[in-house]
Amino acid sequence: MRKTVAGRRSKRRSELQVADPISLYRDVWMAPKYHPTPLSGSGRKALTKELGKARAMASILAARSAELRTKGEALIRQADKLLCESWNERMWSDGEPIAPSPAIDQAVNGGFPWLEIMCERCKTSSDVDLAALKHPRTHFVHDLATRLRCRKCTNASGRPSTTLLQLAGQPRHPRTGP
Repeated sequence: MRKTVAGRRSKRRSELQVADPISLYRDVWMAPKYHPTPLSGSGRKALTKELGKARAMASILAARSAELRTKGEALIRQADKLLCESWNERMWSDGEPIAPSPAIDQAVNGGFPWLEIMCERCKTSSDVDLAALKHPRTHFVHDLATRLRCRKCTNASGRPSTTLLQLAGQPRHPRTGP
């Protein structure tokens, strides 16, 4: 029960309002940006000292965050490289597009921005720049097998599909024409 305006207690129960986890991220209490200056000299000195400590601590934490972020990005890059190398080895040993494969952005981040393909009809090998594709970067590389076509055979009937060979760090087959 709670008091009403007239001083009487209402029999209506107040419901507990539990915030969902998403709103808890938004309801973070921050320190005020304005600190009223104390009137006394020792209070002003103490406030200045504490604000200096807080600013120094903020810069230390920001530097540590940047350092850890750099280490994390390097570890992610290394993990993406190992994933691409593993997929290349499985492709070489099994000889077919293997799912799961790395995503396009993982291949580019791991240092393998080129995909070597071979046309089923004319058996011509060519390279595809994964970074220049219009497909979303979250698509998997093995899903591209049905979407990619040979330049020489684009006007051929039936549009022959391509075979994925491997991911590469640089193009292996130079272009012979436009």
